[in-house]
Amino acid sequence: MPYKKIIEPIGHKTISILEELGRITLLTRQVVRDIFLGRFNYNLTFEQMVKIGYESLPLALVTASFIGMVFALQIAGEFVKFGAGKFAGGVMSIGMARELGPAVTGIVVAARVAAAIAAELGTMKVKEQIDAMSALGVSPVRYLIVPRFIAAAAMLPVLTVLADVVGFAGGYFIATSVSDINSVQYLATAQQLMGVWDLLGGLIKTFVFGMIIALIACYKGLSARGGAKGVGEATTSAVVTSLITLFIVNYFLTTLFFK
Repeated sequence: MPYKKIIEPIGHKTISILEELGRITLLTRQVVRDIFLGRFNYNLTFEQMVKIGYESLPLALVTASFIGMVFALQIAGEFVKFGAGKFAGGVMSIGMARELGPAVTGIVVAARVAAAIAAELGTMKVKEQIDAMSALGVSPVRYLIVPRFIAAAAMLPVLTVLADVVGFAGGYFIATSVSDINSVQYLATAQQLMGVWDLLGGLIKTFVFGMIIALIACYKGLSARGGAKGVGEATTSAVVTSLITLFIVNYFLTTLFFK
């Protein structure tokens, strides 16, 4: 029947997605268990914090600064037209803390770090180095995944705070120099309108983003098959899956935190 040609691929793809979701869930359970039992290497974790956090800092800050300037350029001009220019600072601070800062940081880290993790672990997988670790009694999860999981979850909120500051500063520069908004009013409304939960909610979001990026990237890397071609496919899949998942999770977290 013709409809089978349409339904069967969809069914196979759905089953494949559910199977992957189940394997990622089992991997998450093992990672969380090892963390609570203290089964991870502190030196490797610190090394991953440097790679994920410090080495991503320039890209995150440059991106956040220009995102902040573009956002301010759009809203400040419109606010001035309606005589509400003094509120641009408040809207800017809320937008950076709730959405722009977390989103920019998550996207930058997903694009850079997820690719690096998937490529590194995928290369180890196809070269059978991970199988050799298991044969020697070394847990790949404890040695490879847990340090990256902790590092990503810990460093993304730090990067987000810095991105918020730089993005807001870029918006301040544009609003006060290009749109001629009073700097005192800009800062005053930012302080008045932005609450503590706006910042904390954004940081919680990036904490979740970090865990998601690390888990997906590690899983895709460990699932690589077929030599260099398989590593490339795993790397691409890790980035695409991480970004799509971040966008979906971001929607639900925003609805939960700020609705």
